[in-house]
Amino acid sequence: MSGDYFTGQLLVATPALTDSNFARGVVLVLDHDHDGALGVLVNRPSELPVTAVLAQWNDLVCPPDVLFHGGPVATDSALALAEVPADGDAEPLGWRRLHGHLGLVDLDTPPELLAGGVRSMRMFAGYAGWSPGQLEAEVKEGGWYVVDAEPGDAFTTDPEGLWRRVLRRQPDELALVATFPEDPSLN
Repeated sequence: MSGDYFTGQLLVATPALTDSNFARGVVLVLDHDHDGALGVLVNRPSELPVTAVLAQWNDLVCPPDVLFHGGPVATDSALALAEVPADGDAEPLGWRRLHGHLGLVDLDTPPELLAGGVRSMRMFAGYAGWSPGQLEAEVKEGGWYVVDAEPGDAFTTDPEGLWRRVLRRQPDELALVATFPEDPSLN
């Protein structure tokens, strides 16, 4: 079963996935094991500036400096995802590695302890979560494409265009899905 775990990969919503929470969504899987999966939508910026809710962190977040809709679970809580430089020797205080150079920031840590220790950071309200076996079933049923994440996907300055860009860089027929119209009935 361990070969089916998607930690560090992207879930890209297929055109068949019409749930308003996830339609044309791109989820970075932060953790996936036998207990279930957790991720954040990396292409759903809100209009709420980070300064309105977590002003002390504003200088560390990358543009756009708004709170992102991480998913439909626990939307009243914040989660911070940050990337450390590849050449960094030590992990900064208040940062916990998830996968590769990505990790979660403890928002109770004073921001000045992380300044200079993180390269990119993004704030999310809520997250996406799946119970054991649920995500695997959704992938098998055709709700998600599972693709490799590239550096910068989680911190793109153009989150609204990420769904198309991620699909466009895929091999063969999957790249064609990027041209799928938002509303096929208008064709």
